[in-house]
Amino acid sequence: MLSVIQVHQSNHIMREDRTLIVITHLSQLITLLTGFGSLILPLILWVTQKEKVYQMDSHGKNIINFQLSMIVYCIICVPLILLFGLGILGFIVLGIVSVVFPVINAIKASNGETPRYPLSFNFIS
Repeated sequence: MLSVIQVHQSNHIMREDRTLIVITHLSQLITLLTGFGSLILPLILWVTQKEKVYQMDSHGKNIINFQLSMIVYCIICVPLILLFGLGILGFIVLGIVSVVFPVINAIKASNGETPRYPLSFNFIS
C-alpha cells in the first residue's frame, strides 16, 4: 500500500499511503474517547501531510468539510430542542452519521476510492 509516485503538476515526489488516509478518516472517531478532537486531529493530519501524501488533499478537504458541517448542524439542533424536542432527535441522527460515515469512507479509502460525505457543505474546495 506504500509506494512513491511522481506528481507532474508541481514536480513534487509524493508517496501513496492509503494507511495514513484511512487513519485520517478514522481519526474523526477520537471524539468517542475524548469528547473532542474530531475536527482538530484530521485537520492536523491533513495540513501536515497534504503536500507529502498522494490524494491526502482531497480526502482531507472532504473530512474537514464534513466535520464543519456537523458543527453547523449541531448548532442548528440546539434551538430545535425547544420545538417539540426535534433537536434531540437531530443530535441522535448526527451522532449516528458522525460514526457510520467515517468508518464507511475509511473502508472506501483503503480500496483506493475518494469517498464523499453526505450532507456536507463545501467550506473548503
